[in-house]
Amino acid sequence: MHHISTEIKACIDNCLACYSECLSMAMGHCLELGGEHTKPPHFKLMMACAEICRTSAHFMLIGSEHHKHVCGECAEICGQCAEDCERVGDMQSCVDACRRCADSCRKMAA
Repeated sequence: MHHISTEIKACIDNCLACYSECLSMAMGHCLELGGEHTKPPHFKLMMACAEICRTSAHFMLIGSEHHKHVCGECAEICGQCAEDCERVGDMQSCVDACRRCADSCRKMAA
């Protein structure tokens, strides 16, 4: 088994937290509220964010050398998701999770 550094472990944790937050926020909060929360561009972005976060965590957990590329994409998508969730409103926990993940993944991609 490969050694997981403290920095990678923190990024994995942030990715998994963002995955969980985006998915549960979309399926619970957004679907219940409807309107702007369920418009396709916003909802698809939340689903893309959740999936890339899960994938980034997976790549780091398996020790893939490609995790840097995936983390770079994750940082970009999480940043967009944070902005859009902030724009839609009433989704601060998702905004915060996305920003934490984006920051961690940016460091992994560097």
